[in-house]
Amino acid sequence: MPNHGFLSRLIWISLAVILLMLFFHSFLYHYFPDFLHSNYFSSGDKQENAEPRVVQARGNLAEDEKSTIALFENSRDSVVFITTRQRVMDAWTRNIFSVPSGNGSGFIWDGHGHIITNFHVIKGASEATVRLADGRDYRASLVGASPVHDIAVLRIGVGFQRPAPVPLGSSHDLKVGQKVFAIGNPFGLDWTLTTGIISALDRSLPGGDGRTIDNLIQTDAAINPGNSGGPLLDSAGRLIGINTAIYSPSGASAGIGFAVPVDTVNRVVPQIISRGKYIRPALGITVDNKLNARLTEHLKVSGVVVLSISPGSAADSAGLKGATLTPEGNIIANDIIIAIENKPIDSVDKLLARIDGYKIGDTISITVLRQGETIEVPITLQPGE
Repeated sequence: MPNHGFLSRLIWISLAVILLMLFFHSFLYHYFPDFLHSNYFSSGDKQENAEPRVVQARGNLAEDEKSTIALFENSRDSVVFITTRQRVMDAWTRNIFSVPSGNGSGFIWDGHGHIITNFHVIKGASEATVRLADGRDYRASLVGASPVHDIAVLRIGVGFQRPAPVPLGSSHDLKVGQKVFAIGNPFGLDWTLTTGIISALDRSLPGGDGRTIDNLIQTDAAINPGNSGGPLLDSAGRLIGINTAIYSPSGASAGIGFAVPVDTVNRVVPQIISRGKYIRPALGITVDNKLNARLTEHLKVSGVVVLSISPGSAADSAGLKGATLTPEGNIIANDIIIAIENKPIDSVDKLLARIDGYKIGDTISITVLRQGETIEVPITLQPGE
């Protein structure tokens, strides 16, 4: 008698083998079609003594390529890689450890070992190490900083083979559309060159201390985390700014980067080197951002209300008048600053930024709205607090 159990198993096994073969054939058809070719495993089309193809001659590099290569090779040694560490305390053992904090870029400022970078690169760090392009590492000391400009100055003791400082350019004469070049260490990828153009000028961004950083250069050159503190160069290889920030929802470059203009750097850095800090020029007046917004909205004017005058200050000598406080607690505005050197002022941040473009001892003309009349008042800037 036939064994029905054996026949049943045989049928199922046969069906499984057929299905498996169909699946395997389909798999090869979709992903490895060459395996199904009749001559795939044949050696009939093999050639003896096969050699690499002949390389096509390229010809000369384009002139703009040559200039870009020369710019990078001439500037690379002036750019540095900065790594920082921070001291932290173990909550259980109370032991203090030094842990990596971050990294960024910087550049050689002068022959005395001064390094310029962004303040936010070294903010909160307990130590910083500067690596030169030739691989030498140096412990850096902090000379000083100006957080409001996002500028910090470090110093290293370079005993020999000092890298050349970055050639200095200017930023007051920049034009939208000029080519720019950024050198830095994005994501720790050391000495990276990116190129672009100046996209806009006189941009403003909120600073780390809540105060706005003004007069920034906007560029579409790729700037990523790690580029901060590196130089922004013009086509002549001159420093025109410090790469400081990007605008990007993802945190990576979105073609909108910002740089502190070199005219600001050249004004701030010498003071930091000589004094350890930057002393801003001032008028000797008291202003308040939030209160000013409410007052100007109520008065329907655009400007900055002078709340009070410091006795003996530059504003006092110039005859400016502060606001009057009535017995009922109301503020009556007397002088409202609406322009400096014919440049409109519409906020306290803009006022401070305009003044910061001058030096202590400079005499500037401010436009004041006083009881409905516009007057010009010359004032000599004094040291700020």
